[in-house]
Order: sequence, then C-alpha cells, then structure tokens
Amino acid sequence: MGLSTAFGESYTDNLIGTLLAIFGNLLVSISLTIQKSSHVTLAGTHDPRAFYRSKTWWCGFVLACLGESANFTSYAFAPLCLVAPLSAVSILTSSILGFIFLREKLKPKEFAKRYGLSFLGCILTIGGTYLFVSFGPNSHEKLNAEHVVKHIVAWPVLLYLFLEMFMFCLLLYFYKRRCYNYLVIILLLVALLGSVTGITVKAVSAMLVLTIEGSIQLEYPIFYAMFVCMCSSVVFQARFLSQACVLHDSSLIASVNYIISTSFAILAGAVCYEELNHEDILHISMFLLGTALCFLGAFLITRNRKRTKAFEPYVTMDMANGVPTIHNNRSVVQPDGSFSYGALVNNDSVAPAPLPVNLQHPPVSSLQAPPKPMDLKKD
Repeated sequence: MGLSTAFGESYTDNLIGTLLAIFGNLLVSISLTIQKSSHVTLAGTHDPRAFYRSKTWWCGFVLACLGESANFTSYAFAPLCLVAPLSAVSILTSSILGFIFLREKLKPKEFAKRYGLSFLGCILTIGGTYLFVSFGPNSHEKLNAEHVVKHIVAWPVLLYLFLEMFMFCLLLYFYKRRCYNYLVIILLLVALLGSVTGITVKAVSAMLVLTIEGSIQLEYPIFYAMFVCMCSSVVFQARFLSQACVLHDSSLIASVNYIISTSFAILAGAVCYEELNHEDILHISMFLLGTALCFLGAFLITRNRKRTKAFEPYVTMDMANGVPTIHNNRSVVQPDGSFSYGALVNNDSVAPAPLPVNLQHPPVSSLQAPPKPMDLKKD
C-alpha cells in the first residue's frame, strides 16, 4: 500500500513537472517572438532604447519571466533527465511561430523544397518528446537539504565534478590562450557550466518548494552554496553564449547547444541524483531513442533557417585626402581614418599615418582652367 502510494505521488509529481516545463518553454518562445517583433518595428528609430517604452516589448518580457519561473519550478517536481530534453519544445514552437509570422506565399513544390526538412524535424521532435516523456524516469526523490548533501559528497559525484573541472580548464586554455574559437569548444564550455546549473537549480528549486510547503530549508548552508553556484554558472553561460553568437551562426548554435547541453544534463542527473538507477533496459533504451530523435529534429528544424550574408566590403581611395574608405551597397560603413591595412579591422584608437611630402598632391578641381598653349617664336 505504501509503495503504490509513493508511486502515485511520484507519477503526479512527474506529470506536474513535465507540464510546467512544456508550458514554460512555450511561454519563452512566444515572449522571444514578441520581443523580436518589437525590435523589428522600432528598428528605424534613432533611439537605441526606444523599445523600453514599448508595451509589446514589456509584454514579451513579462511572458519570459513567467516561462523561466515555470521552468525553474519544474525541476522541483520532475527528474533532471526528464526536464532537460524538453527544451526541444522551445525550438519547435519558435519554428512554428516563425513560419506563421513569415507569411510567405509559395507553391507546393517550392514549399516542400524550402520547408520539407523543417517539417520532418517537427515530426521527429514531437515523436521523440512523446517517447522520452513516456519512457523517462518514473521515480522521483523530493530533495531536502540532507538529501542534497548526501548526493553531493558521494564519490561518483565528486569524481564527476573533478572530471568536469579538469575538462573545463583544458577547454578554457585552448579557447583563451591558443585562440581556438571553434564552435564545439565554446559550446562544450557552455554545456559543462550548464551541467552544474542543472544540478544546482534542481537542488535550489526543490528546497524552495519544500520551504513553501512548510518544511523550512533556508536555514541550511547548503542552500546558499547551491544558490551562489547556480547564479555564477548562469552568468558565465550567458557570457560564453554571447561570444559564440558573435563568432558563429545563431541557427547552428541553437541546435548544437541543445544537443550538447542536454546530453551533459542527462548525464548529470543520472550521476548526481541517480535518476536512471531504478529503470530497466527497455525504458532506458526508449528514453535515449526519444532523446536522439529530438536531437535530429532540432538539427533539421534549424538547418533551413536563413543565414545572414557575410560582410563583403570594397575599398576606394579618396584622391583628395589619400585616405581609404570602406563601402558596402554604395554607402560608407566605416569612417575615414579607421582603416587597417592587411585586415578589415576597425582601429579607431590608432591615428592614420600621414603621407610623405613628395606623395601629397593638391586637390583636383574640375573647374581648373586648362593650361595655355606656348607661343612659338618664328625665326
């Protein structure tokens, strides 16, 4: 009787956590679409912060806060292995909303050619989500401060964290010292930090929910240690992601980051909270199959997004001042004196070198009179 009651409570908690995660990812996707629409609408204004006064932008911001709050709360009810892959819902929703707001009128053949892979990716993502939710971990432990400490000091967790720190330092050395700006290296750094974020978010969320229910957990030091680690990892994650967005294509970042971060989050849940220990081989295999389908679906969805064209400038020389200028689409895109030879880099802090005296020429004027012909003396 006690076992069936515990199983029923665990199933209910898993259902609540899953629904909260799906709802949160839906709200985040909708909020980002609304905020992007506000940015596009106000793109022509001279004030770069005009969207702060837009009701549309603030509506998207409120929805984003509600979505992230739902995602945060879902970790307290459902296993980390189950919540992490549900980020595919955000990619799926963004793709559907982008297609709706695009409103392109295409023939069926052109539609199939342009959006066929994205449509297949949506089907795979929906099917994969159904599989890993249906065959995901059924048992769930309500984490209090004592349980969190017990999990953190276990030798598998300590070994896992040591290997993560070693890998993080190694990748950071190649990224910072050797200047290896490969996308995989940056997103591996993000995923390693995301693994720590998942561990700490689950602990903090579970202890906060227990505190709201009446079992005070805020008096334990482990809560504040987890909270500091959570905030620090989130900040550094955002920093590395912003650097990746500057160097690489955003659509590729979305799919690769989802694949790598979800893989590390599932591994963290399995090692730190032992979420897959009570599952049989069939359930684990179907769970991994559903996750793999979501990975493939997310890759296909982001594959067909339009990529921004690379900047292809051309250079002209101002004949009057002898200063080169960069142009793009018949418009000057870089001020005079900010050109660096060898690479198209803006070096505003370096003053242009003056030309030698013997190379300087007076300005050529179109109104200058032609020289008079010389009079030839007749002998």
